[in-house]
Amino acid sequence: MSRPVAKENFKDIQYAFTAHLRDPENNPPPVGIENRRMGIYRDLFYNNIEGFLARGFPVIRRIYSDENWHRMVRDFFSRHKSQSPYFLEIAQEFLAYLQDEREPQPEDPAGLLELAHYEWVELALSVANETNPLEGVDTNGELLAGRPVLSPLAWSLVYTLPVHQMSPDYLPAPAPEQPSYLLVYRNSDDKVKFMEINPVTARLFYLLENNVDMSGRQALAQIAQEMNHPNPEVVMQGGLSTLQELHAYGIILGTRQ
Repeated sequence: MSRPVAKENFKDIQYAFTAHLRDPENNPPPVGIENRRMGIYRDLFYNNIEGFLARGFPVIRRIYSDENWHRMVRDFFSRHKSQSPYFLEIAQEFLAYLQDEREPQPEDPAGLLELAHYEWVELALSVANETNPLEGVDTNGELLAGRPVLSPLAWSLVYTLPVHQMSPDYLPAPAPEQPSYLLVYRNSDDKVKFMEINPVTARLFYLLENNVDMSGRQALAQIAQEMNHPNPEVVMQGGLSTLQELHAYGIILGTRQ
């Protein structure tokens, strides 16, 4: 009859097993395990992580050569200590790795972290648990006189680079003088959409998001004052069109009753 494995010894085997899976070049497999069997686990774990990242960050994947891409994924897989056990949060862990752990490499495009964040947003919104609360909302309310209610599934983003246009054939460097303002939202069909906006619309979104008791008219009046616009009514008319457009897309749900 075989003797039970001591707890301390079993822990050592576990640590050796996981260390080898993460970084097989620098960590030998546990003693007594056939290399063919270990190879199955090595491929399974790495391919799952690599495939998820390739699908979650498709533009970044296309920018990198196969060699450079796999070198980066292997570095992430071997060095990063994930804070979440959930598979869907691997993309967020990859962002943390890019921000805090990855040493810049010659093949890295300018704005790699911004591009990764832009690509992560789509996944994050697609799996977000929030819903659009319509209780206490007049979906046909007057957007100037009323207090517009924003969808929690709409995010306003600003990047120094035009991340929504980046591709292997377009890697702008240095950054343009004007940053890129984007609205990303999940519509009623649960599709994630992106919209390029101007700084005024971004400011309007910010004011409504952070001042729930502010009416549409008050927000636009503040913007006109900040711009020192000679004809505030022009800002009011253009702002009303913007409010109506955001409402049509479901970014504004209506007004607070």
